[in-house]
Amino acid sequence: MRSSKEVLPKCLLLILFAYILLEKNGVEASHRIASTEEHQNVPPATISNRTGYHFQAPKNWINDPNGPMYYNGIYHLFYQFNPLQPVWGNIVWAHSYSTDMINWKPLQHAIYPTKPFDINGCWSGSATILPGNKPVIMYTGIDEQNRQVQNVAFPKNLSDPYLREWVKPDYNPVIKPEGEINSSAFRDPTTAWYGPDSHWKTIIGSRKGRLGMAVLYKSRDFVKWVKAENPLHSSQNSGMWECPDFFPVLPKPMLGVDNSVTRNGLKHVFKVSLDETRYDYYTIGTYDFIHNKYVPNGLSPDNNTGLRFDYGNFYASKTFFDEGKGRRVLWGWSNESDSTQDDWGKGWAGIQTIPRALWLDGNGRQVVQWPIEEVNKLRKKEVGIRRKTVKSGRVIEVKGIEAAQADVEVSFDLSSSLDKAEKFNLSWSDPQKLCGQKGAEEKGGIGPFGLYVLATDDREERTAVFFRIFKEGQKHVILMCQDPTKSSKRTGLYKPTYGGFVNYDLRKSGGKLSLRTLIDHSVVESFGAKGRTCITSRVYPNFAVGSNACIFAFNNGAEDVKIIELTAWEIKKPLMNGI
Repeated sequence: MRSSKEVLPKCLLLILFAYILLEKNGVEASHRIASTEEHQNVPPATISNRTGYHFQAPKNWINDPNGPMYYNGIYHLFYQFNPLQPVWGNIVWAHSYSTDMINWKPLQHAIYPTKPFDINGCWSGSATILPGNKPVIMYTGIDEQNRQVQNVAFPKNLSDPYLREWVKPDYNPVIKPEGEINSSAFRDPTTAWYGPDSHWKTIIGSRKGRLGMAVLYKSRDFVKWVKAENPLHSSQNSGMWECPDFFPVLPKPMLGVDNSVTRNGLKHVFKVSLDETRYDYYTIGTYDFIHNKYVPNGLSPDNNTGLRFDYGNFYASKTFFDEGKGRRVLWGWSNESDSTQDDWGKGWAGIQTIPRALWLDGNGRQVVQWPIEEVNKLRKKEVGIRRKTVKSGRVIEVKGIEAAQADVEVSFDLSSSLDKAEKFNLSWSDPQKLCGQKGAEEKGGIGPFGLYVLATDDREERTAVFFRIFKEGQKHVILMCQDPTKSSKRTGLYKPTYGGFVNYDLRKSGGKLSLRTLIDHSVVESFGAKGRTCITSRVYPNFAVGSNACIFAFNNGAEDVKIIELTAWEIKKPLMNGI
């Protein structure tokens, strides 16, 4: 993926010059890994805003999760990393491994610029497992002509359980931007799948004018690739498609299938990261594996008003099939929302969101996401509230845990007030805009109600996660919002209110509605209605830090709201994360 801050600092030229000198003198190019002491050299003033259990580098910049992979009992996470600075540039493929996707240990960088086909950059890509249980990485290199080309890399030693070293064959690039392909808009190959025609397939994000497209390529041996006559999918007026992802999905909670599974009736998810909006969008549809065409089901828009994995600060996402547990797992990048100057001051930028299991909702209209079960192993001290009513205009504090690093699950009962919901205006088509107009303090009928997190005891600082319930005819419309406008007393922060509609039938549920929120110092990840709508925000409280952070259940609606059960856990820090 190309960063929105696409600049090549002078230090990159120095690195590349060093590589060239080493190779000319017959010395194998090496890539220095910063020491543990250097990684720990983080400015003390910003430690309170560093995450505790999310994946993040101890210092410098990270972005896209490139090729998450499960191989021989070990999880591998490759990701875009600047080893020199807390801003985009000098990008390499950093590499960490884990046995549970929570506790991570660093390895040497897997891929970095050394060859003519990637000398100006090693950008995003994916991992695929070939026959014989052989992993391969396909990634976008920026070559000597500054073209975006696709390269492959293989483990140097398959007997090494950690796959520490990767080799880039000299026959790279395996795919070049030929014909009408725009050489500056041709990147991020997805995980390949094997078809019934005995060919591997992959797609690469591109555009032709304003036409966004996933260019399809086929190969018998993963070396010689041929461009298909037509894209797998395309859409008008969407601009550049980055980080495409394409995979089959099952309507069974927590279960997934391998990318190469093809059978009649199997639904597929097609996702793109739109460069123009910096959000991820997806559709659900059918893959015609005979004619190699993806057809959306038409139940959601196939543009930038469509479905999103996450309606907040979440981009360049990537899934993989976890063969060990038979599930589809989603990773996403959450960038900072303070300033570049702040990033320089604190010495780090970017995190990966908590890995999520992903499956098809029973209604077939959307996916459902939920934090992987391994997150629960981090829970320690537990407190709870049972069968309490949050009266109009009141709050209930959740006491007894360190609230800056926590996991909260709450179930609300709205059954007695559903008929008193506000009327829904059909012109309210943009949930983010609606959340901004009707913030956490504007009184409604049912709602806003939810949680104040990373709050001071006087709630002068707080991030609000909440619902509003509307009525449209005999149905209800659920709006979920995340409002960080009062999250910090600091100035110069980008504090957008995010929102998404929740496709969930309150009548069928008996008026019950759930919310789960993961809180980790500078990130708030929320899952509404058991993961049907998800929102991530980055926040930087000044005073609601450490032991001064609080959690409240609140209700600013006219109608009282009942808490069936609220459970909050203090979360311990993993043994190691980042690189």
